[in-house]
Amino acid sequence: MKIRVLLIAPSLEILGGQSVQATRLVGLLRREEEIEIDFQPINPPFPAFLRWAKQVRVLRTLIGLVLYCGQIAWRIPRYQVVHLFSAGLSSFTLWSIPALVWGRLTRRKVILNYRDGQVEEHVTRWRSALPTIRLADVVVSPADYVAEVLRRHGVPARRIYNIIDTARFVYRQRRELRPVLLTNRILEPLYNVPCILRAFRLVQERYPEATLTIGHDGPSRAELERAAAEMGLTNARFIGRVTQQDIPALYNAADVYVTTPNFDCMPGSLLECYASGLPVVATRVGGIPHMVTHEETGLLIEVDDHEALAAAVLRLLEEPVLVERLTENARAALQQYEWGAIRDQWLGVYRDLAGVDTSSRAHLPPVQL
Repeated sequence: MKIRVLLIAPSLEILGGQSVQATRLVGLLRREEEIEIDFQPINPPFPAFLRWAKQVRVLRTLIGLVLYCGQIAWRIPRYQVVHLFSAGLSSFTLWSIPALVWGRLTRRKVILNYRDGQVEEHVTRWRSALPTIRLADVVVSPADYVAEVLRRHGVPARRIYNIIDTARFVYRQRRELRPVLLTNRILEPLYNVPCILRAFRLVQERYPEATLTIGHDGPSRAELERAAAEMGLTNARFIGRVTQQDIPALYNAADVYVTTPNFDCMPGSLLECYASGLPVVATRVGGIPHMVTHEETGLLIEVDDHEALAAAVLRLLEEPVLVERLTENARAALQQYEWGAIRDQWLGVYRDLAGVDTSSRAHLPPVQL
């Protein structure tokens, strides 16, 4: 008998790490004979007569919450296991707590897949955080950093990495780089894109022909465009949201990837860069140092240090041997994030929660803690 799983997460209408990973995991699990998996978006489509409300922020949230709660109230009791993707802070309160509470009341087994680099702030400043997190039967995070914080606060969290489908990306061997920079995180304060703009200005002092592509959208876009104009930046392009189908070409066109978040969990974009042969410069925050080893698979800088970011980019542009070493090591590191390395960990969690007898099965490696 198949294990029935309901995975709750943002749909690709909210393009970001959670939606991409959730879509990827659902697709892979649908190939498994012992799993029957369905998807429940935290952002369900609005009925036609309510679509106008999407233009009103507060009303959009209220209607979306009502629709979501109604759908999970109906669907959760029909599954053995609920797999809940979750951010922290207010997002956790709005979308995760209802599923955790209803899962407990209906005696369903719930996996909380916690995916937010702001976990320390969440569990220390929000009184509701730890009691509701503990409603889950299993707590998982893709980031060692997040799992360590939760364990420090008494939650026995485990780590199961994000998944990368390397076949989607074109690996281009890079050595001598062009000053062609890329970033593609959501345009909101958390990701500190102003730091990238300031660094790019310094890079252009050395390489006037340098280009920067900002490949996403978000609430800070207008402010960032104004900032770029005020700095007098040339060749800084805001191209808006990029579909998953077009992401591989975006990486292939660039020669240096930069990201400067103030907090982070386990950005899948870094794995996508590894799979594309694109050298990475990132801030040393959250789960990033567990993914990027300084001077081995990428370059790390401190938070909000645009001068260090510019210096790191210039190193890549002027040290081809360094580029070759970083990209080759990064490509080798991808093996631990491929489905073959992750599959048995998720199947093991589902089997345990569903009470499936595995005594007749081949021995499986334990879930990594």
